[in-house]
Amino acid sequence: MNEVCNDGAVLILVPAYNAARHLEELVARIRRIVPDRHSLYVNDGSTDETLDVLRRLGVNYLSLPENQGKGAALKAGFDYALARGYRSVLTLDADLQHLPEEIAGFLRGDDGNHLILGVRAMDLKVMPLARWLTNNLTSLIISIFSCRRIRDSQSGYRLIPAELLKSVQFRSVSYDFESEMLFKAGAAGCRIAEVPITTVYDDSQSYIHPWRETGRFIRQIWRRLWY
Repeated sequence: MNEVCNDGAVLILVPAYNAARHLEELVARIRRIVPDRHSLYVNDGSTDETLDVLRRLGVNYLSLPENQGKGAALKAGFDYALARGYRSVLTLDADLQHLPEEIAGFLRGDDGNHLILGVRAMDLKVMPLARWLTNNLTSLIISIFSCRRIRDSQSGYRLIPAELLKSVQFRSVSYDFESEMLFKAGAAGCRIAEVPITTVYDDSQSYIHPWRETGRFIRQIWRRLWY
């Protein structure tokens, strides 16, 4: 086992929706980095065997009775982390597009004060065109509102300080939750750092609808302007 130093300061949080086919490999790879007691999987009302796999693997998990959205799954995990006194929460997706082997890069920068964002290379040779367009658009707008350069606003691979989670309230429950977090981190004066991560797009099924999520993002902008 090649565990990195965690000392109970960081909870590894994985929201999972219909992720059964990836979970066994994902859990095995995370276990090489961080012990089970410092990881949590949140089943977001999956209709496949996700819950059965989590039970069989013997990991810490929460299970929502029905699909509520990625933001809702993350918020359930944040409540779990805050109740147990973690300093920070590191989120990564369950579809193996976030490499567990890169967890160490986030933990090295953890001080309980920075939001650390995993940043992918915006390469059209690897990233689908719709994702490239929406990510660049949202990243530009969030950069303007946050008064700081955000290069990959749609990355769900991020380390979030517990102090930020305690100080702000999130309204979103879908994929626009991640944009809302950056808006509110900027408004709260939370420092944002970056760590490079590998860009992975394979045959994993995505539940993100780029144009619908762009509509939700526009709603986020409206809220920033008028509320």
